[in-house]
Amino acid sequence: MDINLEYYKIFYYVASYQSITLAAERLSISQPAVSQAVKHLEADLSCALFVRTSKGVRMTKEGEMLFSYVERGYETILSGEKKLLEMLNLEKGEICIGASDMTLKFYLLPYLEQFHEKYPKIRVTVTNAPTPETLRHLADGKIDFGIVSTPIESHRHLKVIPVKEIRDIFVAGKKFEHLKGKTIDYKELEKYPVMCLEGATSTRRYVEEFLEQEGVSLRPEFELATSDMLIQFAIRNLGIASVVSEFAKEQIENDILFPLKFHNDIPKRQFCIVSDERVPLSASAARLLESLAVE
Repeated sequence: MDINLEYYKIFYYVASYQSITLAAERLSISQPAVSQAVKHLEADLSCALFVRTSKGVRMTKEGEMLFSYVERGYETILSGEKKLLEMLNLEKGEICIGASDMTLKFYLLPYLEQFHEKYPKIRVTVTNAPTPETLRHLADGKIDFGIVSTPIESHRHLKVIPVKEIRDIFVAGKKFEHLKGKTIDYKELEKYPVMCLEGATSTRRYVEEFLEQEGVSLRPEFELATSDMLIQFAIRNLGIASVVSEFAKEQIENDILFPLKFHNDIPKRQFCIVSDERVPLSASAARLLESLAVE
């Protein structure tokens, strides 16, 4: 079928507004032109798409089915136009980034501050979630790119740019000072209350997999939502906390907490920028990503 695509555009607006009058106003054309386009489309498709009512029009079953496809197609075109305008003018735009508490606090935040100062009219939204959820948001198209911590499950079309090394450690407070300065085996942890992040975070999975290689099986005393909470629990001597070193830096420097020493360190891992190679970024997202990937 060789149908004028302009008919589908007019059909989209008539169906969206359920009114020929409102569609004509939105398209800045006459009502007769809208009615004529709908009639041509119905003739080409050999079926009725609308039924007139006292308040306007409503779709037939055939019209509803066709609209479910036309809506997706036309709104994709509109999204493309929006992206194009953003590429032409960095004064406007919107960026959606995925980041965990950790990647936001210890990597992303200063870059966002600089970017906002330079481009104050570009709206930046940060979706706060752990690495697995951030990767799902990226796959679903809910974010432009994400800042995550390894390990990362390999996905097709996933572009990964390492930007910063991080180190996982165990910290404790005054109650456990008999361990301070001693070099111990990870097996010793089984004797103490250990605290870690809850749920399916990349941090917890990484540490648990390392400990399994060391023959250690932990049953955490506390499983908490954030690393900041782990630090607070450790300060109150409720257990030994598994955290990324940056979270405990201030407390260690002030001798409030101390890092446990082991015969071998947990291997370092990384913060990474992840994006979908198939999806072109807007100019604003590309500019921010460019500044992040400089290091």
